[in-house]
Amino acid sequence: MAEHPLKTMQKLDPALMKHLDECQDLFYGEGALPKKVKLLIAMAFDAAHGADRGVQALARAAMREGATKAEIVETIRVAYHLTGVGTIYTASLGLRELVAETTPIV
Repeated sequence: MAEHPLKTMQKLDPALMKHLDECQDLFYGEGALPKKVKLLIAMAFDAAHGADRGVQALARAAMREGATKAEIVETIRVAYHLTGVGTIYTASLGLRELVAETTPIV
């Protein structure tokens, strides 16, 4: 498994990372939107902003919460529609390992 991408920040600013960890339930906990939906939204943002490792981590987390591969694909389609083709490139990089582990999505 790859090293956690925030490991360096944990060493540099443990107080900030503790704050982020404590806020996770506020951001992703069950509420008006299910946790799965919140994770898919976050995945779309990461795809739109070029964070392929974020796409990968959030797709996996969303699947653990019950998201289907079809929901992941549709989320990427919406992000692409609103932000452009770079989103598809980033999503493809981020989802490469996930697709290799499973059967085709669509």
